[in-house]
Amino acid sequence: MLHFLTILFTILITISANAQQWYRGNLHTHSYWSDGDDFPEMIVDWYKTNGYDFIALSDHNVLAEGEFWKLLPNTEEARQGFEAYLDKFGKDWVVYQTNDKSRTEVKLKTLKEYRPKFEETGKFLIIQSEEITDGFEGKPIHMNAANVQKLIAPAGGSSVTEVMQNNINQVNKQREQTGKPMFPHINHPNFGWAISVDDILPLTGERFFEVYNGHPLVNNYGDDTRLGTEAIWDILITNYLKEGKPLIYGLAVDDAHNYHNYDGEHSNPGRGWVMVQANELTTETIIAAMEAGDFYSSTGVTLASVSFENQTLTLKVKPENNVNYLIQFWGTKEGANREEMGELLQEISGNEASYQLKNDDLYVRAKIISDKPQLNPFQEGDTEMAWTQPVMPEE
Repeated sequence: MLHFLTILFTILITISANAQQWYRGNLHTHSYWSDGDDFPEMIVDWYKTNGYDFIALSDHNVLAEGEFWKLLPNTEEARQGFEAYLDKFGKDWVVYQTNDKSRTEVKLKTLKEYRPKFEETGKFLIIQSEEITDGFEGKPIHMNAANVQKLIAPAGGSSVTEVMQNNINQVNKQREQTGKPMFPHINHPNFGWAISVDDILPLTGERFFEVYNGHPLVNNYGDDTRLGTEAIWDILITNYLKEGKPLIYGLAVDDAHNYHNYDGEHSNPGRGWVMVQANELTTETIIAAMEAGDFYSSTGVTLASVSFENQTLTLKVKPENNVNYLIQFWGTKEGANREEMGELLQEISGNEASYQLKNDDLYVRAKIISDKPQLNPFQEGDTEMAWTQPVMPEE
């Protein structure tokens, strides 16, 4: 009997250790290390306090290392922000001085310094990242590198595609050299209308792009003549599959820069995030799960479950009281031309739905639209939504 109980206990421990959990995180955020308007500790504290499990501070062409003194802007928001920082962390932590023009300069804490204040095993994780900020003929071409180990300088190139490919190659080369998991992702393709779907199509080694970005200037929804990011996504998925490339996954991110004024004119935290299903909260498991497509993106909708079995994508929403949900399944049929890529295959009102892939379906992904207004939205009138990752027919 004792032997049986020992075996049972071991099995239960193994099941518990391998249990999949949902982890909430944001992969695109800015601080005073580049063009954000608050201290990294204040930003990380905001995300941890507001129920996130991991955060990536991705400042432009810089890592939070070395000595850097930040001259605070001469604004009331900056003054109040500094007072809040000082009140929260104390004079023993905050290093500052007043220059000869009576302006305040603060020595920013490095990631190595502030990480121990926030990280907790299994509870909260900080992923070092960088926004590789490049361009071509005045077009802003930005790519994030998640879990980058060393600073990557923008590589440039002779076209939009070449600039992206050169920077993708740099990230993947560093991954190979260091043995550390990391990945690049394409940021806000419609920012400045810089990156078209045709610029992205020839790329190799790219698995992620931002289908939703919370910055007010990124044109998520396109316009009368230019594609929105969801339409771009469907064209990319379709063509990547036809060319034998891996699926490309869609991220929702904040791209937060502003932490003092909350409105539609500022880029605030809390607008978009990913929910990653993994068996533990480590950088390695989060990246592995994302590369396997085991995550969804959200601006507020929470899913209870997502599964793909027997050629059927099934999902259940974790419903809120007095909130209605519309579940859409999007995909592309065999032989579709570009205008037909990204077709609404099925639409169901309710908290759960499933879609069984047909013989002529190349893939399917789900979009969940609620009628609950999004708090502090990217665009006035937005409601909370979520996007699952595409799945293709199993062999």
